[in-house]
Amino acid sequence: MPHVIVKLWPGKSEEQKARLAEAITKDVMDIFHYGEESVSVAMEEIKPEDWAEKVYKPDIVGHPEKLYKKPGYAM
Repeated sequence: MPHVIVKLWPGKSEEQKARLAEAITKDVMDIFHYGEESVSVAMEEIKPEDWAEKVYKPDIVGHPEKLYKKPGYAM
C-alpha cells in the first residue's frame, strides 16, 4: 500500500518506465512516509485507439472527483 497504476500509450522504453516507477516510488516515500517495501507501481499500456473508451471516459470523465491533476490544466 499504496499501489500506483500508470496508464500510458505503448512505445516508451523499459528504461523510461523503470525510471518513472523509481521516481513515483521515491515521491510516495517522501510525501506519505512509507517504506519502499510498501509501494508498488504498475504500467498499463493502452492503445491510442482504445484510450477514450478504456481511460478517458471511465477514469477521467467518469470520476472527476478523484483527479488531482486534470488533463489540459497547469499544475
